[in-house]
Amino acid sequence: MTLREAPHADHAEAAQPSTARIILARLRELLPERKDYADMRRDPKRDIVAGVTVAFVALPLALAFGLSSGMGAAAGLMTAIVAGIVAAVFGGSNLQVSGPTGAMTVVLIPIFTQFGASGVLVVGMLAGIFLLVLAFARAGRAMQYIPLPVVEGFTLGIAVIIALQQIPSALGTTGQGEKVFMVAISSFQTWFANPNWAPVLITLAVAGTILLVLRLRPGIPSALPAVIAATVVATLVGLPVSVIGALPSTVPIPSLPTVPLSMYSALLLPAIAVAALAALESLLSATVADGMSVDEHHNSNRELFGQGMANLAAPLFGGVPATAAIARTAVNVRTGARSRLAAITQSVALLVVILVASRWVSMIPMAALAGVLLATCVQMVEVSSLRALVRSTRGDAAILIATALATIIFDLVTAVIVGMVIAGIYALRQVAQSANVDRTEITTDDHTLEERELLREHVVAFRLDGPLFFGAAHKFLLEISEISDVRVVILRLSRVKTLDATGATVLGDTIKTLENRGITVLLSGISDDHDNVFRVLGIYDHLADERHLFATTPEAIEHARRHIDKHDRTA
Repeated sequence: MTLREAPHADHAEAAQPSTARIILARLRELLPERKDYADMRRDPKRDIVAGVTVAFVALPLALAFGLSSGMGAAAGLMTAIVAGIVAAVFGGSNLQVSGPTGAMTVVLIPIFTQFGASGVLVVGMLAGIFLLVLAFARAGRAMQYIPLPVVEGFTLGIAVIIALQQIPSALGTTGQGEKVFMVAISSFQTWFANPNWAPVLITLAVAGTILLVLRLRPGIPSALPAVIAATVVATLVGLPVSVIGALPSTVPIPSLPTVPLSMYSALLLPAIAVAALAALESLLSATVADGMSVDEHHNSNRELFGQGMANLAAPLFGGVPATAAIARTAVNVRTGARSRLAAITQSVALLVVILVASRWVSMIPMAALAGVLLATCVQMVEVSSLRALVRSTRGDAAILIATALATIIFDLVTAVIVGMVIAGIYALRQVAQSANVDRTEITTDDHTLEERELLREHVVAFRLDGPLFFGAAHKFLLEISEISDVRVVILRLSRVKTLDATGATVLGDTIKTLENRGITVLLSGISDDHDNVFRVLGIYDHLADERHLFATTPEAIEHARRHIDKHDRTA
């Protein structure tokens, strides 16, 4: 490098954006702007009404999901308050409502069992960090590639698990076992030994009321009135039922959860599972909200950022990991919400409950909350959608059933992996079947009739359409390697869309097989990208002559004619 060149090099290096600048630029993309809150002044009365309505739905669900996670009703309520506000402020949707959800509880139960309450709180914070990383990596759009049968399958499995989890509360008993279905069976055995009909009747009454009102008057939130009625009846009559117990009457002071440093490595995988679920459920909910509204379009990366911030904040107040809730978001949209003010109002209303009515809330029978969740399970399962998927294709049916069973038998992460693997196998099969190897007629006006007959007798052209990858390559090898009684084979590669190392290697093996049988192979129409793959893998080394590469098929046909003429003259 000369002295004159040095300043130019320094200037080029200075022009390169530093890592810090890239991070700051990404952060500016994710942080809220003033225009994001302009809609809050458009129709505040409508948003406040919608927020209060959502709070009626969210209160019993927050209590129930907190209990189902093992962390307690107070944890579910604090999650709905803190995560609801933080996600509304920082998220990428104007209509989302966040808090504890049934899907998240399914993931949290084994974490609570193995690591305790502190482990759940730390997992929530680690999941928040992972969600922020996903947001900075602009991974929001990646979630759209999860197939519908996988989503429907684990939703069905989650509904079954949540329903099974409610059996002990619905029967007023306790069960033993490592798996949820084992606990349910054990609870039934205990109940049959000493039946108590009070919790059973309360559960059925609450669930039946919710489902009946949903069918007759879908716009009316009935869960909270049903729970209140059950609480009043159980208290006045003195029914032998368990209640949720004492709730705090003040907001707890924020504090960092602590676990031994040696435990963090064991918590990483559960945190990744929680983050993946939070991302998936939140982005699905945002998509549903967009579809229910007229002019709303969420920002997927900002939504991941908002959920990350919410999961960092909620554990500081004793809350469980959170995600956007499709049911509460749907209620929010249906009741006329126009901005983030509705979700913020929902959290404020729940905060008022803690400050004013915690004494009465603590008297709610657990059987009543079990009824709320059983009704929620019924609403989660769309029978028409499941029936359509099962009837659509065998692949969709297999993916749905396998994902649902894996969710129930193993866990949600395993279920999604199983569903994605099966979906990938069927997708590869379909792509492989789209690859065609067609024998094409050799026609050209530049040759005499005698020459054309000569070409037809001794030259075969194959046109390869579609992808040439590991799923379709061996089919190609079988079809082409079986030809006989020809002197020249022309492989037309201009329509090959996708090529991988396996496909290129199989092509090289095919060329070698034909050349060993005395058949000359000519290649035409190779794109620049595929040419690089062939050269790196040494595929051209199998050709008898390096000049057997042609830009167009007519050039290859002309070379084939000269090759046959030369062979006939020397024979």
